[in-house]
Amino acid sequence: MQAFDHFFQLDPALHHLNHAAVAPWPIRTVETVTRFAMENGRIGSLEYDRWLETEQRLRARLQRLIHARGTDEIALLKNTSEGLSFIAQGLDWRAGDNVVITDQEFPSNRIVWEALAERGVETRAASLGGSDPETAICAAIDDRTRLVSVSAVQYATGLRLDLKRIGRECERRQVLFCIDAIQALGAETIDVREVRADFVVADGHKWMLGPEGVALFYCRRELIPALRLTEYGWHMTRHPGDFDRAEWAPAGDARRFECGSPNMLGIHALDASLSVLEEAGIEKVREAVLERTHYLAEWIERLDGFEIVTPLADGRHLGILSLRHETIPTSRLHQALSKAGVLCALRGGLIRLSPHFHTRTADLDAVIRVLQKFENPSTLDV
Repeated sequence: MQAFDHFFQLDPALHHLNHAAVAPWPIRTVETVTRFAMENGRIGSLEYDRWLETEQRLRARLQRLIHARGTDEIALLKNTSEGLSFIAQGLDWRAGDNVVITDQEFPSNRIVWEALAERGVETRAASLGGSDPETAICAAIDDRTRLVSVSAVQYATGLRLDLKRIGRECERRQVLFCIDAIQALGAETIDVREVRADFVVADGHKWMLGPEGVALFYCRRELIPALRLTEYGWHMTRHPGDFDRAEWAPAGDARRFECGSPNMLGIHALDASLSVLEEAGIEKVREAVLERTHYLAEWIERLDGFEIVTPLADGRHLGILSLRHETIPTSRLHQALSKAGVLCALRGGLIRLSPHFHTRTADLDAVIRVLQKFENPSTLDV
């Protein structure tokens, strides 16, 4: 496996396989945040114009990551939930409309739609339990469906959906298509035009290796004026620097969704993290993520009693590998992994492992060593 660990300076006693939760920062990001803090503590906002250049550079990086037509389609928000809420609360719903999601969505991509019930909007959850999840999603669409909102990669099982197929059907049925891309972007790119996405939302603190508190919000250019605004402030106007102007109007681009002062610390951090991914090459990053996931899967499949729940067919997974044991409680597995310094997660009754492109072979082997001890549970200490 090609080594990319020179971008990081992780504690060698820890084995970080938890990028689907909160990722560690690259060295460059740590140094960037440190410089930003030191500068702020020394000269304050004297160089604010340069900070704005970093903000625009981040928009351009995000534009490239999703192949948007321009930075005018990119807003920098606080988190995924905020972006999804802007869509849910901004569309012109009618009683009897419905939204199609799936039965495996993270609460962020469920609650915002269920909250529309008081306006007479139904939320339909298509089952992903079968062999053809896209057919199940498309079958849930009817003449009153206004929007389909799915995760590119499901947070618990790691199932990767065929976004092109769903997007084509949405376009054919004249239904809006929203993608929660938090478990995909950074491990791979998404071409919003190719998949026919109307909205894409993703926090920066997982596969994009950035901090919490700054997120991508993509809104297709033609739909920007169609979303009713639910937050207002100085920053979302056409003339944000003209504080004495009595009349105002929302910005004509996606900046209209950024109501107040930007998270400049988070912006500097995410810009630095994305620069690492660009330097490594996003295609090489994707290859490395899959290589590490496959390495784990091949070993775990040899172990008695373990079941990998994540589908391993080509195109059906990315960086998440979820598993369980047929008799041993998942909580016990998680406790043993944690004791060995393995950072992973309990999700949906499963152990969720999520290596990134920089994860070392030694970190993967640490997981295998722990799981091997559970092949014969009778020999384990109670």
